[in-house]
Amino acid sequence: MLGFAKKALVSEADSPAESTGPRHVAIIMDGNGRWAKKRHLPRALGHKKGVEAVREIVRYAATTGLEALSLYAFSSENWKRPEDEVSDLMGLLRAFIKSDIDEFAANDVRLKILGNYKVLAPDIIELIEDAITRTAHNTRTTLAVALNYGAQDELVRAAQAAAAEGAITEEAITRHLDTADMPPLDLVIRTSGEQRLSNFMLWQAAYAELWFTDTLWPDFGPEEFGRALAEFTTRERRYGGR
Repeated sequence: MLGFAKKALVSEADSPAESTGPRHVAIIMDGNGRWAKKRHLPRALGHKKGVEAVREIVRYAATTGLEALSLYAFSSENWKRPEDEVSDLMGLLRAFIKSDIDEFAANDVRLKILGNYKVLAPDIIELIEDAITRTAHNTRTTLAVALNYGAQDELVRAAQAAAAEGAITEEAITRHLDTADMPPLDLVIRTSGEQRLSNFMLWQAAYAELWFTDTLWPDFGPEEFGRALAEFTTRERRYGGR
């Protein structure tokens, strides 16, 4: 279970989102397989350890004042992985929703899905839609989980929807993105030493700050997340200006 703290562990004055910190952070969670390989363990155990890291990070995020946390859980390209690995990931998704939805509901966390989750197994779709419904009116934090998500596909869908309404403008596309009801993306974090976006939130990341770490996702904890949030406050964001 997530075990959210009922009260913030930092004061409002020190909260990153309340001062100059980010409102919306996205994380590309990378390195589960390498974490397992380093320990001579099956990849499935790396993914299981990665889910534990998700719980810890979501719990911490809820104490910082962040308005939104987006996690890249399963890309549209991940279907190319071996069938048994995909099956393991779907099993972990089922278990995560079943075990943690009560904590979401009790601690004012709204669950949102980015991407086309409708292609998943019927029982997973049912679990997701029940979780979305149960948490729809929660306002403390939005947890957006990207499932069967690809930014290029998202942009095509948004452009098509904008064209159906009239002119294709930046405002129209933004209005039809999966993140339309979320704050602008401020910070993208990627673990495991890779330094690319991998088709994740390409439009939203146009002026987001980027933060990379060599730490593999299962080892990424609140302390390092806190360092990323703190470093964000030192960045000067110019949005193309001087």
